[in-house]
Amino acid sequence: MNSRTIRALAVAATALLSASLLAACGGDDEGGSSGGAGAEAPALRLGYFPNITHTPALIGVNKNFFQTALGGTRLETKTFNAGPAAIEALFSGAIDATYIGPNPAINGWAQSKGTGLKIIAGSTSGGAGLVVKEGINSPADLKGKKIATPQLGNTQDVALRAWLKENGLNADQQGGGDVSVLPQDNATALQAFAQGAIDGAWVPEPNFSRLILESKGKVLVNEKDLWPSGLFVTTHLIVTQEFLKKYPATVKKLLQGHLESLDYIEKNNAEAQTAANAQLEALSGKPLKDEVLKSSFKNLTFTADPVASSLFTSAKHAEDVGLLKPVDLKGIYDLGPLNELLKAAGKPEVSDSAA
Repeated sequence: MNSRTIRALAVAATALLSASLLAACGGDDEGGSSGGAGAEAPALRLGYFPNITHTPALIGVNKNFFQTALGGTRLETKTFNAGPAAIEALFSGAIDATYIGPNPAINGWAQSKGTGLKIIAGSTSGGAGLVVKEGINSPADLKGKKIATPQLGNTQDVALRAWLKENGLNADQQGGGDVSVLPQDNATALQAFAQGAIDGAWVPEPNFSRLILESKGKVLVNEKDLWPSGLFVTTHLIVTQEFLKKYPATVKKLLQGHLESLDYIEKNNAEAQTAANAQLEALSGKPLKDEVLKSSFKNLTFTADPVASSLFTSAKHAEDVGLLKPVDLKGIYDLGPLNELLKAAGKPEVSDSAA
């Protein structure tokens, strides 16, 4: 990126990104018809999940923060129910960017040999853990028990297996070992726990809260207690390297909409819960119950910080339990555009450090 483009992006970061202002700056690299590094994409295809852990995306769509920030670039959205499907869509060219969990991003990076994607912002931290039935009070009590996770090798599955190993328990990928780990979708796990077919589950929100509130489960592990400052990446925002290189100005406007969503959550928490739930209802036809919604929000932290150190640790955990071959994650982040926006807003910049 040349110095002229960097200066133009810095100026744009302090603006409100309205259509009239962009038109007034049409002679700069930021203009939609100028071509080159400052060219505007005709459309941005954004993926996200109908899940409360994707609240910044839910609100960004519901409140039109993304489209307002994008101006003349048309926003097109697509929802996914699992990370692998989102990564497949990203790599096939069906979408340009997506909100996604850490392990699918790591797998996508490894699959593309470091050429397919970049993590450009954090979104959500926390909101996961192990809920069990009464009578289970320690890791030792899990011997011979059945514990569900959403999917083999997904973020919560890795977290459970790593925690079991740290506590001297083993679990193989076929459901054997000291603890039988049974990957199953969240709806199945909720029903199985309610019926007593499983003894617990390591799941994300809102299912973490649902197991407690609807099935009288007890928390054995709140995952935030395992991480420094209680922070670990649950969801972040990624983009294809091709789109980032071709349309850096458009990516920066996506980030502007993302930051608007995060600000809205921080300043209007009750309204943010309502907006997120309204978008969930629009997507799935069924909103969360109020008590589950409130409980989930209390257990989640919405932040632009990608909590990079936790990503590197999660990758190491996946390697240690045999679910990931060693992978070099150097270069997986590009936080430059985000940090320019944060600096312009007088907010602390974020780090991509593994430490």
